[in-house]
Amino acid sequence: MSTPTSPSSAADAAFLRRAFEVARRAREHGNHPFGALLVGPGGEVLLESENGYLPDRDMTAHAERLLATRASRAWRPDVLARCTLYSSAEPCAMCAAAAYWAGVGRVVYALSERRLKEVTGAHPENPTLDLPCRAVFAAGQRPVEVVGPLLEDEGAALHAGAWARTP
Repeated sequence: MSTPTSPSSAADAAFLRRAFEVARRAREHGNHPFGALLVGPGGEVLLESENGYLPDRDMTAHAERLLATRASRAWRPDVLARCTLYSSAEPCAMCAAAAYWAGVGRVVYALSERRLKEVTGAHPENPTLDLPCRAVFAAGQRPVEVVGPLLEDEGAALHAGAWARTP
């Protein structure tokens, strides 16, 4: 697994910051501040996805799940195995499973699920599962490389004040 000191860490940080911009856009659109992107093997951004909770109040419309669905429709698993999903927060169990089933080979995230749970508290729109994505991927039959948390404080800052409002 890559570590923050690996040669890819500068690129990982740059792509995570782009995922933060997607999360900021989600918040500007009235959604929860989560963003994800899919980067191809050559370093090109293939997809971006904001959280899609509103307007339908779809509790499953997490940025990573939406991205995995779009990616699996557009590319074969052998292509996705060479791609990286960058996420402003650690993929939850649902999103990790979606990335796994789509065939994504690498995941890089900022804010850990554990810290997200501390940030969101018991907010009913985000009943966070304290289940690391590594545990979900470890249960699978193929490897998924995981890097994170990286830039965790920056990822947490996206949520400042976002969970104080009443649904």
